[in-house]
Amino acid sequence: MAAVERPPVKEGIRIAVLCVCWYTVSSGGNIVNKIILNGFPYPVTVSLFHILSIVVFLPPLLRAWGVPRTELPGSYYRWYILPLAFGKYFASVSAHFSIWKVPVSYAHTVKATMPIWVVLLSRLIMREKQTTKVYISLIPIIGGVLLATATELSFDMLGLISALAATLCFSLQNIFSKKVLRDTRIHHLRLLNILGFNAVIFMVPTWVLVDLSVFLVDGDLSDMSGYTSTFLLLLVSGFCNFAQNVIAFSVLNLVSPLSYAVANATKRIMVISISLLMLRNPVSSTNILGMMTAIVGVFLYNKAKYDANQEKKLLPSTKQDLVSFNNPALEKIQANGSVPFSHGSEVQHNWNNVLTDHFQYSRQAYTTNYSGNHQYVV
Repeated sequence: MAAVERPPVKEGIRIAVLCVCWYTVSSGGNIVNKIILNGFPYPVTVSLFHILSIVVFLPPLLRAWGVPRTELPGSYYRWYILPLAFGKYFASVSAHFSIWKVPVSYAHTVKATMPIWVVLLSRLIMREKQTTKVYISLIPIIGGVLLATATELSFDMLGLISALAATLCFSLQNIFSKKVLRDTRIHHLRLLNILGFNAVIFMVPTWVLVDLSVFLVDGDLSDMSGYTSTFLLLLVSGFCNFAQNVIAFSVLNLVSPLSYAVANATKRIMVISISLLMLRNPVSSTNILGMMTAIVGVFLYNKAKYDANQEKKLLPSTKQDLVSFNNPALEKIQANGSVPFSHGSEVQHNWNNVLTDHFQYSRQAYTTNYSGNHQYVV
């Protein structure tokens, strides 16, 4: 089925509206999470609602979009699906624990270290080398995060460790999710649905042991009106988590990878800025400088990866790359990065690898190389 051509002006308006919605939902979701955790210090509960939002909202979306079912081998459940589901559960809990302990602005600054983890883990696990420009782009990220950490007025060591643990876990998920997609050719939304259902297996016992038990002992059950408002905020938080990922999926289908990197860096700046304005966190000018330096470093990393991948596409180094480079089917890919939806084509499968990790808590990785080996982190 051919892609529908849209007038450039309407396309631009559509992208602008989606970006505004993306920034609004993401910023609002983070602020709601912080408000919940300030008055209801149970981060596992917030994570549970986020996982349940996938379980509840995603299946109808899969049916509406006609996403096909894929049967996975039993060995994949033991060696990949369950570990990935555990990683999703652990990363979500760690991320919300960090937001509970430290300001939203600082938590998002720490998440900017993801390129460092991806480069390190790709080197250790996949034996993948990077260009000099990629390594140099990590310097402002390291410097910015260190500066923000040294000047953070509300610093908490547990908050820092949990934010780093969440970022490391997201990086591992990025690497191994791509392997599952490449080996099984399952649709990325279908994989997300499977991981969500399996993450509930880990989340519910943890919630009962950690949050529910403490709440029953220490909670004031006489004031149920206060808990009603908290429950409503938890529902809003879960929906915002799901909505921002669906919107990100839509934006990535409409723009080029580099444009998406710019849009996502802008989104992170908006989240930090709006959280500082709405939550009134104490912050110094040096602290803000560190945050912005780290975010600029993330953009420079994406630009360096984009340039490296473009060079590899122009100069294929292996026979397999040469075949992919000369594959006429790839000409269906539009200049803006979108592709006609097709359940069975090789191009659609590879493009699914591109979109995989945009349903994690923080914004993750994608690639313009159709083999799925070269990553952007955003």
